[in-house]
Amino acid sequence: MIRREAEKEIIALAKQFKAVAVVGPRQSGKTTLVRWIFKDKEYVSFENPDIRLFAIEDPRGFLSNYPNGAIFDEAQRVPDIFSYLQQILDESVVKGLFIITGSNNFLLQESISQSLAGRVGYLNLLPLTLHEIGDKERTISQTIFKGCYPSLYNDTVDTTQWYSNYIRTYIERDVRLIKNITNLVVFEKFLRLCAGRIGQLLNMNSLAVEIGVDTKTISSWISVLEASFVVFRLQPYHSNFNKRVVKMPKLYFYDTGLASALLGIQNSEQIDVHPFRGALFENLIIVDFLKSRFNKAKTNNLYFWRDNLGKEIDLIIDNGMDIIPIEIKSGQTITIDYFKGVVYWNKLAQKEGGYVIYGGDLVQKRSNSITAIPFSAINSIENKLL
Repeated sequence: MIRREAEKEIIALAKQFKAVAVVGPRQSGKTTLVRWIFKDKEYVSFENPDIRLFAIEDPRGFLSNYPNGAIFDEAQRVPDIFSYLQQILDESVVKGLFIITGSNNFLLQESISQSLAGRVGYLNLLPLTLHEIGDKERTISQTIFKGCYPSLYNDTVDTTQWYSNYIRTYIERDVRLIKNITNLVVFEKFLRLCAGRIGQLLNMNSLAVEIGVDTKTISSWISVLEASFVVFRLQPYHSNFNKRVVKMPKLYFYDTGLASALLGIQNSEQIDVHPFRGALFENLIIVDFLKSRFNKAKTNNLYFWRDNLGKEIDLIIDNGMDIIPIEIKSGQTITIDYFKGVVYWNKLAQKEGGYVIYGGDLVQKRSNSITAIPFSAINSIENKLL
């Protein structure tokens, strides 16, 4: 089993709260991790129809079978169970009594906020970070194409086939669970069009016209993708020194392997010359910062900055004490153009510093205090900045 950076934080949450919820996309390693950490707890999967029916029809009787707590997997399948779990947690003094996992953030958060607010420690577990994968020999294209789902590193699996099955299962099961979308063919087209907009400003009107639905439908479908950890919106940074800033968020995927599959990419060699190579690399780096943040059970503090003249910073980290600008470049050879965005931002902010993360393998600190970091070594600054 690949050891996860979130393990330490989950253990800490279990010492503070009576229940812990670990939420993330399917196949992100939630079940494996919590069963590894809490070996003494009984495991219950609500994917099992018999168990799910028992919990739905007789929740009190069901919960009485677990006086010492348990791991409840895919708990969003039985949302009413949380109302009955509330009394058990209130009457118990035991920390970490129940461990709850789920792959539907909307349904699980709604259930927890209604019944278990203040009683549950919450952690989002995304697929593997680059540091957890740890293979320094893999190229950028290989990393992007394979993605970061643990299953692809524990077994001998055909990557293309794995993602094909993942997409089909997601559309046929998870989408129906979240929202009753009847035309799944159109929804799949929408999903693939989203992959073609990685790193771009999210223009819902444009998507609506291309798919042939209204903007309210597009907004609803984006929410479905966010709730099931397929995409996320990177918000623009507003506290800035130029009023003429872009207000739209940017669209990214939680996994570049999934995005590559949706783009129809068949192997890593195609990424070497693909027009989306830069956008996919940018996605890879930004989501790795997000994973490292979530692994510490912290909220998202990542943004981008762009004005109406096209001046842009790919990633802004607001850590409360400082604002750190980061540019992301997929090229392997550093050029002076790599630093222009950060230099421009520093001039506005009247400060120094910042980072360029690129596809090469050397660390370079320039005279303007901007440091170029290889993508394989970003863990060194993630620990420092997050």
